[in-house]
Amino acid sequence: MHHLDALKLFLVVLVVVLHAAQPYGPADWWYVEREGGSDLLAEATRVGGAFLMSLFLFVSAYFVPAAHDRLGGARFLGRRFRRFLPLVLVGFFVVVPVVMYAYHQNFRDHPPLGPLAYYTDVYLGAGEEPAGWTGPIWPDRQFAHLWFLQHLLVYALLYVGWRWAADRFGRPRSAAPAGPPGTVAILGFTAAVAAATFLLRVPYPVDTWIPLLEFIQTEPADLALQASFFWAGTAAYRRGWLTTFSDRAGYAWLAVGGVLAAAHLAFGPRLEVLYAPGGATAGSLVWSGVETVMCVSLSIGLLVLFRRVADRPSRWVAGAAALGFTVYLVHVPVVVALQYATLGLDPWPAFLLVAAPGTAASLALAWLLARTPVLRRFL
Repeated sequence: MHHLDALKLFLVVLVVVLHAAQPYGPADWWYVEREGGSDLLAEATRVGGAFLMSLFLFVSAYFVPAAHDRLGGARFLGRRFRRFLPLVLVGFFVVVPVVMYAYHQNFRDHPPLGPLAYYTDVYLGAGEEPAGWTGPIWPDRQFAHLWFLQHLLVYALLYVGWRWAADRFGRPRSAAPAGPPGTVAILGFTAAVAAATFLLRVPYPVDTWIPLLEFIQTEPADLALQASFFWAGTAAYRRGWLTTFSDRAGYAWLAVGGVLAAAHLAFGPRLEVLYAPGGATAGSLVWSGVETVMCVSLSIGLLVLFRRVADRPSRWVAGAAALGFTVYLVHVPVVVALQYATLGLDPWPAFLLVAAPGTAASLALAWLLARTPVLRRFL
């Protein structure tokens, strides 16, 4: 399964690159604001965002059943929490306040504050909300991109609970792989997920975030896709899907996703008039369906493509992939710093000067942290 290391590394790099593109195309909120943008970059982030985190969850979930089998539920959860909880806490108390403080000082029409006053009064919310507060939320405390690590912990808890209930009350699991899903099964899965996505987006449009249980940062609009892909990842391990799915079928699905992606890159502004971020509208139904088809088809295609071209051992790839979650933690301040440094440039030169150096610097920083005697225990 060396290709999964390569795929994981690809997805981590894609996270950095898409965040590098944020000020230069997409309309959603980001830590750096600027005038003007590129339609092509906006559509590229739309295409990448359609499958990126769902496929990341699939790959992460694939290793969960084996770890649970080897360790048992309690030890498995203990390792998961030791791995991810420090990252979440360091991000919440250290990483996110740094970039939010820079945003507060540079892009809000409020009196500047010292770092300590900002941290206590605005970030943690000990002070009163200022008049005319521009948000995006009050107070500024948030888990930001760390939602992904939170969700991995939640899914781990749910998986252990499900395994306990299945072992106690269910039928014994068959050891024989069931083989890959056929076209009809995949289409049925896609239709069901698209329908659930549309229903969730009626009350919760895209980019609407809620604090589930007051702690777990969640975007309900993508929850059906992400949860279903986590489940699919555990099923893929049990049923041998990654080794038995045919190259021909995989490339066919990749072609479907590739055509949809190319259409959005070429005709994005024209297609956007058909879409809506949510509500009980035809536009929301269309986008929920298109996004789900793009996610499923590109994910299947990339899994097969990487199995074909990258299933060979590589110490560099394996080592870089092992740093993936630390890269995920540290890349935002690296990228944001470079975005500040390129504020005066046009979108494409600025993006290129952020994406490549930002990826390299994030990997290098993660490597250094992993070799620091104290920090490597937590990061």
